[in-house]
Amino acid sequence: MKTAVLEELLSSGRRPVLVEFDPPRNESPEEFIQGAWALYAAGADVITVADCPIGRASIDACMLAAKLKREFGVEPLPHMACRDRNLNAAKALLMGLAMEEIHQVLLVTGDPVSHEDRNEIKGVFQMTSRTLARSIVTLNEEKKLEPFFLCGALNVNARNFQVELDRARRKEDSGIRAFLTQPVSGERAAENLQKARQTLKGHLLGGLFPIVSYKNACFLQKEVAGMEIDDSLLRAYEGLNREQGEALGARLCVDMAAAIASFVDGFYIMTPFRRVELVKGILKKLKDNENQQG
Repeated sequence: MKTAVLEELLSSGRRPVLVEFDPPRNESPEEFIQGAWALYAAGADVITVADCPIGRASIDACMLAAKLKREFGVEPLPHMACRDRNLNAAKALLMGLAMEEIHQVLLVTGDPVSHEDRNEIKGVFQMTSRTLARSIVTLNEEKKLEPFFLCGALNVNARNFQVELDRARRKEDSGIRAFLTQPVSGERAAENLQKARQTLKGHLLGGLFPIVSYKNACFLQKEVAGMEIDDSLLRAYEGLNREQGEALGARLCVDMAAAIASFVDGFYIMTPFRRVELVKGILKKLKDNENQQG
């Protein structure tokens, strides 16, 4: 029986670091491949590939994951959004992943289609991440797939976190084994993560997002669901140039990783604007800290 790489890492007691790198919106994967390889070589244990983030078409996450695995030996975690396909299409894609010896996937409902695109594009939403997870477990039981290691999302910034926790428990009942959280950037999110540790049985990978500028922070605060940016954090970025903003973002990520380390089984870094060098620096600091503690 084949075992998913992420499952092996988590079961070994190591604290893996996952890095998300967004796929390109055209047919040219070269820049993506170079960035993903650079992050992997710098210490990322797994590269996660988003499925058409913010509801806009990009190269298919599962095809990119297969290319990373087959041609470059990079361990991928493709996202699979329920927004763009029905259950039959999802099953077919999972069989394709298994054929490429990828047995781990992050199941998400998916961002809604943007307002300006809704006249031409309709979300499918035949299923939720829970119903898709149950279907995958059934395929496993019917011996149509080698067992998949199923991951889900957890929004630690949810206003009513008890509702989010109840949803996460239902995800676990459906077969989800690990949760990748939304970015933890404030005290309330860290407290919610601690509640999740006390409540959930699955592995937790704490989300980290290096904010790089005041403009970036304002956009995240107003436009991105699942992000929580308080006013004091906004003020910290006022007047900073690019270098200073990146340095602050990196330091805050490393500090937050230390603050939540006792509640998580690993970390999940999101790469802003494909700034590979920024995330490589964060990876190095996390790995150095882990080595010192080990």
